[in-house]
Amino acid sequence: MKHQRGATAVEFAIIFPLILLPLIFGIIEFSVILYDQAMITNASREGARAGIISRAPESGRLADEDIQGVVEWYCGQNLVSFKSGAALSTEVQRFGNTFGSNLQVTVRYKYSFLFLTIPPQIWDGNLGARTVMRME
Repeated sequence: MKHQRGATAVEFAIIFPLILLPLIFGIIEFSVILYDQAMITNASREGARAGIISRAPESGRLADEDIQGVVEWYCGQNLVSFKSGAALSTEVQRFGNTFGSNLQVTVRYKYSFLFLTIPPQIWDGNLGARTVMRME
């Protein structure tokens, strides 16, 4: 018994990093998910803002494809994605094209997990945001 005095401390020192590692990776993973959700929300706002502003009379407002380009550029610059070919989709809906009518930009993004695997029954990995703004 005298020879096993520090055995518990040694066992704890060996096991503790194995317990702590998944916790650290989980914190990192969910932090990235929350960051990406904020960037998706910002991207939908940037797209909507670009779409509602009236340009010079001859050029009018941005086309839906241009709004999608603004959203894709913003996401390309700001999303944390370590896998190529991230699934990003943008939908633009206009409820008129005159002053006071609404423009809706919906952005959906399929998040690819970096470290963890969460069963699809719990969460399918889809992030999304919808922004509605009035035409200026």
